Amino acid sequence: MPPTVTVLHDADKPPAMQGIERDFPVRYCTGESLADALTGAEVLFVWDFRSRALADAWAGASALRWVHAASAGVDHVLVPGVLEGEIVVTNSRGVFDQPMAEYVLGAILALAKDLPTTLRAQGERRWVHRETERIGGKRALVVGTGPIGRATARLLTAAGLVVTGVGRTARAGDPDFGRVLDMSEYRNALPDTDFLVLAAPLTEQTRGMVDATALAALPNTARLVNVARGPLVVADALVAALAAGELAGAALDVFDVEPLPTDSPLWTMPNVIVSPHMSGDVLGWREELVALFADNLARFTQDRPLRNVVDKRRGYVPSKQSEESHVDR
Repeated sequence: MPPTVTVLHDADKPPAMQGIERDFPVRYCTGESLADALTGAEVLFVWDFRSRALADAWAGASALRWVHAASAGVDHVLVPGVLEGEIVVTNSRGVFDQPMAEYVLGAILALAKDLPTTLRAQGERRWVHRETERIGGKRALVVGTGPIGRATARLLTAAGLVVTGVGRTARAGDPDFGRVLDMSEYRNALPDTDFLVLAAPLTEQTRGMVDATALAALPNTARLVNVARGPLVVADALVAALAAGELAGAALDVFDVEPLPTDSPLWTMPNVIVSPHMSGDVLGWREELVALFADNLARFTQDRPLRNVVDKRRGYVPSKQSEESHVDR
């Protein structure tokens, strides 16, 4: 008998589910009805990456054996029951890597070339000549050496930036970063950083890593680009640094509260680019997410290795391990 699949969604359900619906019992639910929808279900497809409903709905998850997140980050599904049990977690690694890297490069170019000022002046029909900056030769520190960080490093290197990575293990001669620092060395590298790029998962180690001390260590000409998770940055400290001119600018795609509240000063700061958590969302991305889940669902039913199995204690797919792992049935 095929496993029952529960799909946790928001206002919009995932597209292109007809093949899955034909072969498997599928229950669609929002956070309010998740507990009931989990009863007897072996598989949970978390389409709503903003939902934190699983923790409260855990009592209904008696048969659950596999959780798949339609996102790269998995902090929203790593609830105590998942962490402590034998449940396997997979993510959507690979779908977002290149689009997010392109976003980072675009953000760096926009900040260096002062495109926000250009667009404001155009809207006001003002001719404002000024000089901008080269990005060639500038130094980028990319925090996160997973697939998104690596795609970003390759693209920034091709654009002429000098890229250093920050990961779990320090090493030289990395094929994408050249040099990788471990987290204990991260703050020492900040004074020599022109662009600080955050592409790391949200863990206890990375939460709040960009605080007032870290921001003060950056040159006042530096910029921050965050495509990871909002809580990596202490929001009040960032606003204060930007307002005081201690940081030249920021491009922010993620925030500790989403949607970003309308009263946030980040909306109106002239040196800040705000985007609504969309850096990886390109045409066709929803269908790619469903196709990845469908492939893993076939593997699950055939007792074959799953793709993108997450190290639950660290919150990401281990880079030195095959991205496939068995789920015992």
